[in-house]
Amino acid sequence: MSAEQLSTAAPDLAARLAAVTARLNLACTRAGVPPRDVRFVAVSKFHGAPAIAAALDAGHRHFGESRVQEVQSKWPPLRERHPGTLLHLIGPLQTNKAAAAVRAFDVLHSVDRPRLAAALAAAMDRTGRRPDCFVQVNVGDEPHKSGVPVAGTDTFVKECVDTYGLPVVGLMCIPPYGGDPRPHFRTLRTLAAASGLRQLSMGMSADFETAVAEGATTVRVGEAVFGPRPRH
Repeated sequence: MSAEQLSTAAPDLAARLAAVTARLNLACTRAGVPPRDVRFVAVSKFHGAPAIAAALDAGHRHFGESRVQEVQSKWPPLRERHPGTLLHLIGPLQTNKAAAAVRAFDVLHSVDRPRLAAALAAAMDRTGRRPDCFVQVNVGDEPHKSGVPVAGTDTFVKECVDTYGLPVVGLMCIPPYGGDPRPHFRTLRTLAAASGLRQLSMGMSADFETAVAEGATTVRVGEAVFGPRPRH
């Protein structure tokens, strides 16, 4: 992309960011929830620094990434220019990347198995950093999707907290593609309540308003802000 294209892309991105924020605020109003109580994570994974810089310049401070290496390569200068920016890990995490993830991210949305929980706990002990953790639940019990089974959620949450001492603040889900997400959001809300957790990370570009209506406290919106994901 040329410098001229980048200069025109910035106001476009700021406008899309403002539009999503307006939609989110309206969804909160309809749900009877103060907008400040629902965190809007702009999913910037695979998008370049210029687009992210435009969002930062517009005042946004919560961003979602899925790869440790990508954060390490593109975010240090951005965070230096914009203190207070928080990075959310929203993709699957390999156990051998746990230590790097603890150093790079402020919130981890994809804790989904005991080996990973143990690795994260060890990394937190070594580094002194304690990113908030969400347990990812496979609400559709889909065979090839990450996340703990619905039936095993409460047991795994207790294991994360009692055995590994992780700072678990809530549950996260990605509903099955193409269906009505509402029943799955309700399942996550019920599971969180049963485990004594208050935060729900659910809802993306196509369904974040529905997620807010069902109790989301964090929504993860990418395409509606940054446009289609670049192909790799």
